[in-house]
Amino acid sequence: MSRLGHLIAVVLIWLAAGAGPARPVLAQAPPPEKVNALLELLADPEIKSWLERKGNADAAAGATSSEAVPTLAGVVDSVRSHIHELVSAASRLPAQLRRARAILLVEFQSQGLFGLMLLTAGFLAAGFGADKLVRWLMTPYRRWMIALPMTAPLGRLRSLGARAVYGLALLLAFTIASAGFFLIFDWPPLLKEIVLGFLTAAIVARLVIVLARIALVPPSLGVANAEAMRVAHMTDESAQHWYRYSCWIAIYMAFVGVTFSLLKTLGFDDLGILVLAVPVDIALLLLALSAVWLRPKSLDGADNRHATVSWLATACLIALWTLRTAGAMISFWLLFALAVLPPMVAACHRMVHYFLRPPDPGVEGRPFAPVTVAAIDRGIRVALILGAAFFLARAWGLELESVAAGDTTVQRVLRGLLKAAVILLAADFGWSLVKALISRRLGEVAPGQVLLDADPRQARLKTLLPIVQNMLLVVLAVIATLMTLASIGIDIGPLVAGAGIAGVAIGFGAQTIVKDVISGMFFLFDDAFRVGEYIQSGEYKGTVESFSLRSIKLRHHRGPLFTVPFSELGAVQNMSRDWVIEKISIGVTYDTDLTKVKQLVKQVGKELASDPEYGPHIIEPLKMQGVEQFGDFAIELRFKIMTKPGEAQFTVKRRALALMKRAFDQNGIKFAFPTVQVAGDTGDAGEEAVAAASKVVPAEAKA
Repeated sequence: MSRLGHLIAVVLIWLAAGAGPARPVLAQAPPPEKVNALLELLADPEIKSWLERKGNADAAAGATSSEAVPTLAGVVDSVRSHIHELVSAASRLPAQLRRARAILLVEFQSQGLFGLMLLTAGFLAAGFGADKLVRWLMTPYRRWMIALPMTAPLGRLRSLGARAVYGLALLLAFTIASAGFFLIFDWPPLLKEIVLGFLTAAIVARLVIVLARIALVPPSLGVANAEAMRVAHMTDESAQHWYRYSCWIAIYMAFVGVTFSLLKTLGFDDLGILVLAVPVDIALLLLALSAVWLRPKSLDGADNRHATVSWLATACLIALWTLRTAGAMISFWLLFALAVLPPMVAACHRMVHYFLRPPDPGVEGRPFAPVTVAAIDRGIRVALILGAAFFLARAWGLELESVAAGDTTVQRVLRGLLKAAVILLAADFGWSLVKALISRRLGEVAPGQVLLDADPRQARLKTLLPIVQNMLLVVLAVIATLMTLASIGIDIGPLVAGAGIAGVAIGFGAQTIVKDVISGMFFLFDDAFRVGEYIQSGEYKGTVESFSLRSIKLRHHRGPLFTVPFSELGAVQNMSRDWVIEKISIGVTYDTDLTKVKQLVKQVGKELASDPEYGPHIIEPLKMQGVEQFGDFAIELRFKIMTKPGEAQFTVKRRALALMKRAFDQNGIKFAFPTVQVAGDTGDAGEEAVAAASKVVPAEAKA
């Protein structure tokens, strides 16, 4: 038996012995060797680890089995209990403050308060001095950076990159100088932690200030073309306002955050820290409210919209402060994400489309492709939403990768919702990229536009890509739906099986639809027609405008639109592929010199081929094939010309007939037509005989 089995057996025997009636201790005592074996097993690290995991799992299972979905009354009781705890913790706060003061005085004895302040001022002065030095050294670079043209998207990106390099160089100089000055001296452990924390806060605040300068370019910087350098379209007043308040809020939050991170080290408990956080949060709330209400009006000057946004932001900020003070952190972080994320997404959308706008009028430059702008916009939106999802997971204490045994029902629901949001977001981002790429390949082609002059490969792509787009949409939607259902805990196995059975049943019940879809696939694979080509199949004919998975739309040349299922097409006659030969038949009199006609037609063909309007559509010039037949009143001659398909064959034919008429008239070639022959006397009886003997030779025309 293994050591674990031995331990379990000993424990069971001991429990069974203890469960019976009371006996004398000496009579029930186990042998000493067994006791020693039990103690050795309990002292084994593996056994200790196993017992600890087993106890945690049992506790978690008990908690899970007894948990219930929180009700409104439970939430109210929890908030009331939290407020009572804060009130009781406020009475203990003076003692904690005295203890923190005593700890700090002990730490300050080695350096002295004045010496500490002098050292702190020293490393801050070193940082700002290095900043000034780098500014002076980079003066030529700054002039070159300001002079960069920003009339085209690439110029704006180049200017933004140059400003980012300049700002990060200043930040790096400040960080290295201040941190280097800090590392020169030997600090006590607690004092070292305090000073290092505030140094980190200063660097973080400095980073926010640098980023605000790069994005907003406030007028206080003294840059001549500040408005053109901003990443968003705003006035100088708005840029200065948001720059000022973003710097104040960043500095306040950085130093307050470091201070509160040190309170536990100074002897404050969790409730005491929460009590101190109440006035700090009120100050932050007032600062945020002043930023909202004192902001300049937008460029459109809409007073109602300005006031509405201000009141909504005020209500949201007060609700956030209330939830944080009441200790409802799950609701607080959820409301925080819902309040911050949509404005950030909308602001980034406006920034991308403003900063990457086409070149200014009259300026040469290559604009960004719409698919690139859409990809950047969607990419930023996806990054923001994913960041918010992982931020919420971390704030709520959730592990997105796995399910812990001690998770409550609320935690499992929240984890499932976050996973579902991430899956749907990824599916939307993938679909937007696919749609943008397909739209780019399709180009600016209007429905029904003829594609005969385009490259055959491009024409085929423009024919197949809409079908591929629809199929990808269906596949992506099905996969995203199944993954979303699985993420929120729904077993998709029965759904997949049911879908398979339903698919078989639908296939048997909708054989015509299946036949249409399969026939359409083979038509497309065979490249039987493309969008813009003129086809004929049975009684249906027209220009291909579009098609779906089961039918094709044909626009007749007189206007009607036919929607024909693929299974009804049958043999397709494509009249717009590669080339077409147009036949021309003309009747001339029997005394016509055919050699002269041939020469004239040859000259007409040369003239037609050299015409800049009709020549590009001609593949082989107009030529005379010879005598087709002898008619009752004419010699029928046959001509042909090879042109590109489509409207070109008709326009070229009309022009050829006009040129032939002119050439024949100029050279005495007569066209034949039916005649009436009259014979006999001119008297009354003769007129009747003439009428009876008159003969009309009908005309015979051949297409």
